[in-house]
Amino acid sequence: MLVLTKENFEAEVLNAEGLILVDFWSEKCEPCKALMPRIHELAEKYHGKAKFCSLDTNGNKRLAMAQKVLGLPTILFYRNGERIAELTTSISIEDVETKLLELA
Repeated sequence: MLVLTKENFEAEVLNAEGLILVDFWSEKCEPCKALMPRIHELAEKYHGKAKFCSLDTNGNKRLAMAQKVLGLPTILFYRNGERIAELTTSISIEDVETKLLELA
């Protein structure tokens, strides 16, 4: 999984082609930490179908706010730089995989 920061977000997400999943998380968010290993498994399973990225909102709060991330965990899907779907708060790994397959 690609780690995003304010320095590379635009290049890796907004100016990139194809389907991109961005996992917004925080070290203080227990549901985020519980979901993360499963997201990594999906990244391996769907390698080549989508780019998987993560963004720690600690230290990137303005970027998260600019993307209208209001709660955690949040997973946003982008295609060719445009936000096309989102999953927020009560997210199951099944929800993520279903949405990924819908969009792929």
